[in-house]
Amino acid sequence: MAKLMRLVAGAAGLALAIAGCGSAPEEGGEKAGGASDFSACMVTDVGGIDDRSFNAASWAGMQAAAKNTGAKVQYVASTSENDYVPNINRLISQKCDLIVAVGGLMAKATTDAAKANPNQKFAIVDSQSVPPNVYGMEFNTAQSSFQAGYLAAAMSKTGKVATFGGLPIQPVTIFMDGFYEGVQYYNKQKNKKVEVLGWNEANPKSGSMANSFTDQGAGKRIASNFIQQGADIIFPVAGGTGLGAAAAAKESGGKVSVIWVDTDGCESASQYCDVFLTSVTKGIAGAVQTTVEAAAKGQQLTGSYLGTLQNNGTGLAPFHQFDSKVPAELKAELEQIKQDIIAGKIKITSPNQPKSS
Repeated sequence: MAKLMRLVAGAAGLALAIAGCGSAPEEGGEKAGGASDFSACMVTDVGGIDDRSFNAASWAGMQAAAKNTGAKVQYVASTSENDYVPNINRLISQKCDLIVAVGGLMAKATTDAAKANPNQKFAIVDSQSVPPNVYGMEFNTAQSSFQAGYLAAAMSKTGKVATFGGLPIQPVTIFMDGFYEGVQYYNKQKNKKVEVLGWNEANPKSGSMANSFTDQGAGKRIASNFIQQGADIIFPVAGGTGLGAAAAAKESGGKVSVIWVDTDGCESASQYCDVFLTSVTKGIAGAVQTTVEAAAKGQQLTGSYLGTLQNNGTGLAPFHQFDSKVPAELKAELEQIKQDIIAGKIKITSPNQPKSS
């Protein structure tokens, strides 16, 4: 988990117009040297606290906030979607000052609990705000995934790249849309015909889904099938399931690489760093940290947070071991694409983008 703490520092500059955060119970708890009696409680999604992805990043943010403010932070783990309601109710009964729900799948359970408990403060990752007492943290990862798609198309030697998701939900398919659009943009700019396996934004029902955020075996099977079809760069958007794709890439002997999501894969899943071309990052750790710190200081949670390329709430991680293999010209093109997206010169059309973007 120490490596994940580096994510927090990288996102420390986030400007959030908010206040209020809480603490939660489970097998994990942490309090750092302060007299604060503020508690921030987190409910994980089904991937668990060590998913190397959004749950782990959220917990890193909670821990960082505890170190900075002395707030008490804890988490309760969900092993299935049936755990959401009882876990949230458990934290309400324990009088957590702020309850942080991790993942868009928890949106209904969180909203229902908020309406039934109007004096309880909530925050949620990957879902919109529900005034007055649910503060939403969303990330327009279509933007950075667009860059990733362009990168994959440019780096592919076979002319085939691939992506798959954990579940067909907005926080997943927004990545896949951006990736798909980035490949199409590359094809248009370079007069190429790089193919995307596993996803077509115009026909999402035909997309490839593992139906799990924890089944590494499923991730490996899907990735192996893509590899057999000729894909040499794979973009799994499936939490821990994506580690199966990394394993399949590793077994290819350098012929296949992976683009990770949510966290910098070379930090969170370092055993696979040699196959990670880059990662599409979400500033989850920094957003959660800043939210909890603001709440602990007595500020009110108002509005919402949207992570974008412009505010570094999403982006591409370093290329690490692939840095010397990515041409300088391509690096410059990726930076220009970033600036063009920020300026509105490149229009991303994904219907899964947060409405506030």
